[in-house]
Amino acid sequence: MLGDNGPVTQPHRADPRATAPTSHSGALFERARAVTPGGVNSPVRAFNAVGGTPRFIRSASGAWLTDVDGNEYVDLICSWGPMLLGHAHPEVQAAVTAAVARGTSYGTPTEPEVELAEEIVARTPVEAVRFVSSGTEATMSAIRLARGFTGRDLVVKFAGCYHGHVDALLASAGSGLATLAVPGTPGVPASAAGETIVLPYNDRAAVEKAFAEHGDRIACLITEATPGNMGIVPPEPGFNAFLAETCRRHGALFVSDEVMTGFRATRQGGWGLDGAVEGWVPDLMTFGKVMGGGFPAAAFGGRADVMGRLAPEGPVYQAGTLSGNPVATTAGLTTLRLATDEVYAHLDATAATIGSAVVDALVNAGVPHRLQSAGTMFSVFFGDDEVRDFEGASRQDTTAFAAFFHAMLDAGVYLPPSAYEAWFVSAAHDDRAVQAVIDALPGAARAAAGATDNREGNRS
Repeated sequence: MLGDNGPVTQPHRADPRATAPTSHSGALFERARAVTPGGVNSPVRAFNAVGGTPRFIRSASGAWLTDVDGNEYVDLICSWGPMLLGHAHPEVQAAVTAAVARGTSYGTPTEPEVELAEEIVARTPVEAVRFVSSGTEATMSAIRLARGFTGRDLVVKFAGCYHGHVDALLASAGSGLATLAVPGTPGVPASAAGETIVLPYNDRAAVEKAFAEHGDRIACLITEATPGNMGIVPPEPGFNAFLAETCRRHGALFVSDEVMTGFRATRQGGWGLDGAVEGWVPDLMTFGKVMGGGFPAAAFGGRADVMGRLAPEGPVYQAGTLSGNPVATTAGLTTLRLATDEVYAHLDATAATIGSAVVDALVNAGVPHRLQSAGTMFSVFFGDDEVRDFEGASRQDTTAFAAFFHAMLDAGVYLPPSAYEAWFVSAAHDDRAVQAVIDALPGAARAAAGATDNREGNRS
């Protein structure tokens, strides 16, 4: 089976529900909370959305995670997308080991960064690429470049699309469809949020209104190629093409954020689902996750004339000590070279099999739900209606999801610990891993049904 990267034992059945500090995960969580805000270094990992104690992972191989208590789980997070080939892929490990042996950082140009840039340019419509170290840094730099290129300040984004923790992009929607935004979180100055217009996703009328009122001040519109940070919410047919054309008419830049979808949704990323077919090209794109092969690496790229405004060629400054790190770029380059058409066919088939099994289990348990997908990525909303924007995603039954999540975890399947996240598979998800997921689903669906019944009973 494609992607079986070595021997994997059947899931160990120590009690994965243990939340007391007597478990190793519980004890580590107590120690972490004493020295780290919330005990984690990225908020969703804290399990606040689902309750309980986060599992501290000791190791991973192929499609499986092993926690510090010895419990094993089929991994449907895949490090939030990067592990396209599965964990500890032998060829990626060998390439990284050789790179580390040559030195871990030089502060100079290196060959792997040139080769990775060439690989990205070959797969996507961008003409030039600049490497950075995180998705947030990529979107922040793309916004700065768009402002520097156009000489304008305003940025348009959509509610529910996440572009990293850049001040201007953590803005919340104002009171009207085309009003300037307000700070979305403490620490974001009103002045930063005030340069952002937040619109409902998939709403063409709102976009037209915003550009009619502010078009000559808008530097760029940024959107996820397919939103995955409110669950998978695909753009309606032609929506991204409409955004690209609207920006072109008003002299603004169209920025497609592919930090999550890049080289994950398809071989060409989210752009491969629509732009490659419809014939439109973003002015700028951002990348991360898969292109780093599990290391902290990201990039932004686009039209040659726009990218040419970056220092040292142009006046828009951007720099980073570890940008283009030789170990990270080696990991990313090796991952992309191994991500063949056969790998993507396997990912598509695996995602479809698991998605279909989830639907069957929830239908049999009488749980309202919607399965939505974008290429190899998918997610499940616990509710009746199709989700086309953040407001729709917010109406789902998060109590039912929490019950579903913990039942799956108890059965040895690790889902994203939030109802607002995408699910991921890898080339290492073989028949045994997929069957473990399928076997866990009926019990989890019954748990979700019970949570829904209890919630409705409490309302009556």
